[in-house]
Amino acid sequence: MNNKILVFSLVAVLALGALAAGVYNWVLGPTLAPSGELTAIPVLPVESTTTPTSASLAEATPNTAPTASVALATGAATAAVNTGAGLKVLQIVPSESEVRFVLSEVLRGQPTTVVGLTNQVAGEIAVDASDLSTAQVGVIQVNARELATDNNQRNRAIRNFILNTDQYEFISFTPTGVIGLGGSAQPGDTFTFQLAGDLTIRDITQPVVFDVTATVEAMDRLSGSAAVTLRRADYALSIPRVPSVADVSEEVRVELDFVAAGS
Repeated sequence: MNNKILVFSLVAVLALGALAAGVYNWVLGPTLAPSGELTAIPVLPVESTTTPTSASLAEATPNTAPTASVALATGAATAAVNTGAGLKVLQIVPSESEVRFVLSEVLRGQPTTVVGLTNQVAGEIAVDASDLSTAQVGVIQVNARELATDNNQRNRAIRNFILNTDQYEFISFTPTGVIGLGGSAQPGDTFTFQLAGDLTIRDITQPVVFDVTATVEAMDRLSGSAAVTLRRADYALSIPRVPSVADVSEEVRVELDFVAAGS
């Protein structure tokens, strides 16, 4: 009888060990590196002699999807594309830009502000400084595999369990319209407006509106910031249960500091 109990106990311990190892690898195990260099989706339509089929559009990946450009309208949203000669295409400069999320938690009994950030962001803006109503914003992408906080275990939990970055490498924002921008611009001018669009995290897409401030540093260079507050529940972002972590905020602030420049 004692031998049977010993055998059963040993089997139980081994099973628990295997389960613990599986959970560890699932939540805190290694994650995939970026699949390649992040490049911007062209903001202006590319001329083609063929018409894309519904199948080809459906098969497009986040980093090669057709551009969803928008015109910047005064006081209203619009999705009209303008290919006027006055438009200058500017690209977000990753080395001078940063995307981050900010939330709060209680870590080992201490209130903590968690900041995750990356400069792996890409996107294009087409703007005519003499007529801002014709400007267009392309799809903005962030490589989620590069988001990092000040804690490696937290980073692996975010990538493996929360954002599932092995499967969903990119977070994307597809603009659908701008509110409150128009007129003309000169170097030194600063504008505030809102940028509406669809934000996709993993396989969930929700409409959001960013508050944006942009400054014209030169006729071929813009700098600025954009921010929005999200609710984790809207994107099914569950937090793994860890004894040392409690009271993770439901609201998450998403911020972008950007520089966009012409080539």
